[in-house]
Amino acid sequence: MAGLLVSVEELRRVGAGDARVVDVRWKLGDPSAGRALFEAGHIPGAVYVDMDQDLAAEPGPGGRHPLPEARQFEQAMGRVGIGNATRVIAYDDGGAGAPRLWWLLRHFGHDNVSILDGGYPAWLAAGGPTEAGNGSQPPVAEFHAKPREGDFVEVDQLQAALHEGAVHLLDARAPERWRGDVEPVDKVAGRIPGSLNAPSADNLKDGHFRSAEELRQQYARLGVLDGKPIVVSCGSGVSACVDLVGLELAGIKGAQLYPGSFSGWIARGLPVARGSASD
Repeated sequence: MAGLLVSVEELRRVGAGDARVVDVRWKLGDPSAGRALFEAGHIPGAVYVDMDQDLAAEPGPGGRHPLPEARQFEQAMGRVGIGNATRVIAYDDGGAGAPRLWWLLRHFGHDNVSILDGGYPAWLAAGGPTEAGNGSQPPVAEFHAKPREGDFVEVDQLQAALHEGAVHLLDARAPERWRGDVEPVDKVAGRIPGSLNAPSADNLKDGHFRSAEELRQQYARLGVLDGKPIVVSCGSGVSACVDLVGLELAGIKGAQLYPGSFSGWIARGLPVARGSASD
């Protein structure tokens, strides 16, 4: 089984046909940006998957990027040549798309997935070749989703756990959004009461994931290693997946995603907190 991260050097050594390289670049607030970036230049042989069309259901009460239904995800993966036996290497440009695909593949029962550490910028910095255009069109594959249980929580579960003080809820958004100083996307500013700020950017240094020891120390400083369950959220369940990668690399197992995240919380009209205090 492939490791969680692969380096540019490792990706170069992967032979043609040995893995499906997937471009998951996207830009918050600009649904067309990812495809445009891909067509302007991508790793040769890569295929493109779209955050809004392939990796999320329609926005609504479940937030801006609800989890896709199993059938939707099966069709998206099959269309780009990913079957149940396919090794997948995902990359982005720091926009959390690759961690989102990593988490979804695992959620739907596919463990043979890695993330290119440093993403497309690292590939360019190392002098990797690029190609432009629509990319390759591999043969359609059959992907059978086998959804896992227990790797995410619904809002009612989260509410109950927070009320009982039985969970650590991490919010992966930038500090100014967590405090409610600014809110460039959602209609309400603030955070889920009781959440701790764990910005997704803190998992990275110069675009690469920090070492396992650094990551473990980072989460230890947040005080979340006391055995309580850990749930991760953000604005819509995308950048939260960067924290989930960081926790996994640190050897902190079992953290769950709250897919609706802040956008799903406020869609339910639930209370929010603001300011620098933790609740």
